[in-house]
Amino acid sequence: MDQKVSRPASGMQTRDIEVQRIDEAHAGDVRLPNEPFPLWGRLRPAYENGVWRFDAERFPAEQVSEMCFPDEPYDFHTMCADTVFLGAYTGETCVGLAVLRDATFRYFYLYDLKVCRAQRGQGVGLRLIEGAKREAAARGYRGVYTVAQDNNLSACLFYLRAGFRIGGLDTEVYRGTKQEGKADVLFYLDL
Repeated sequence: MDQKVSRPASGMQTRDIEVQRIDEAHAGDVRLPNEPFPLWGRLRPAYENGVWRFDAERFPAEQVSEMCFPDEPYDFHTMCADTVFLGAYTGETCVGLAVLRDATFRYFYLYDLKVCRAQRGQGVGLRLIEGAKREAAARGYRGVYTVAQDNNLSACLFYLRAGFRIGGLDTEVYRGTKQEGKADVLFYLDL
């Protein structure tokens, strides 16, 4: 069990990606559709002696599946007062979205992060995280936090590679729902 994950090389692949706050002119981009992602493993966090560690369990081939979250009804005009929308653009095309909300404590909440399937693995998510860090710093936050389902191993490992650390595990959140058996892993990134 170890909480070290190697970081990917950055830069070259995202030269043409610009991350910016979504404004009135690009308000429709907050509705970037969700696309399927693979469920190929599970992150197994453990808290021992004040330290979070984890194992990454890979599912057998016959258990690998895909999932797609329902599209969110984000509305730029009603949400822009308390939500920051960051878009990752290649030219005029939005290929990634980060949704950030104020929190009651010292970490800015990364409520949603998505990258178009064709752009995944090319550093777009990392660029959005850098933008989230800038927004957090501008508001006086200590860092950024987010949540990922333990069975979305790609997302969990992405956050760890991006410099986040495990800060909690919620094993009760899906009890009594269609997603029972899953847990939420909380990730924190200091500025």
